[in-house]
Amino acid sequence: MEYPDTFQTIASASEEILLKEKGSKFFGYAFPIAHEDEVKPIIENLKKQHPHAVHFCYAYQLGTAPKISYRANDDGEPSNTAGAPIYGQIQSFGVTNVLLVVVRIFGGTKLGVGGLIAAYKTTAQLTLEVCEIIEKTIDVHFLITFDYKNMNKVMRVIKEKKLDIVSQEMEINEDSGLPFGKIELKTRKKNAEIVFAIFDLMFEIDIKTI
Repeated sequence: MEYPDTFQTIASASEEILLKEKGSKFFGYAFPIAHEDEVKPIIENLKKQHPHAVHFCYAYQLGTAPKISYRANDDGEPSNTAGAPIYGQIQSFGVTNVLLVVVRIFGGTKLGVGGLIAAYKTTAQLTLEVCEIIEKTIDVHFLITFDYKNMNKVMRVIKEKKLDIVSQEMEINEDSGLPFGKIELKTRKKNAEIVFAIFDLMFEIDIKTI
């Protein structure tokens, strides 16, 4: 099965969204993330912003099919009343690489299971609605290594295939004393096999996926 080489995510962190329900306050936040280890520092920062809040419920999704990871956290609310409806909105909006947090300050009146689900779902929905949703490509990175004499040959392919240069450097071969180049490239996943094959067939040029 062939998967798309694009995905949707949010352009930047959202503004704060506030929903009031029977005295309780629900604050919604959305953040673009690339790694799971970004989640904890964000939650800790929100705890400093809301020292009187009891529940910091969240959900996140990372990656694209077929390698998707996600988590939904109720943070002390009844099971599946917070994290699941928050994650449901991530799915509904079709975004990934996103962390969605809803902070609740209890107002003294219990909302019940149905009320909690509705409040967390609505806050999550309103939060994503204010976000700019953008499309990104899934890129494959290559490292090209070549003798300096082959620089023009390499650059010609880069130009013809409209490849993006991430970084480039020149070094001196300790054995020969001659210069050689290293270029990190990226291209859309759908073009990766063709690009790899072109460089792989070229004499005195080494390519590897990184």
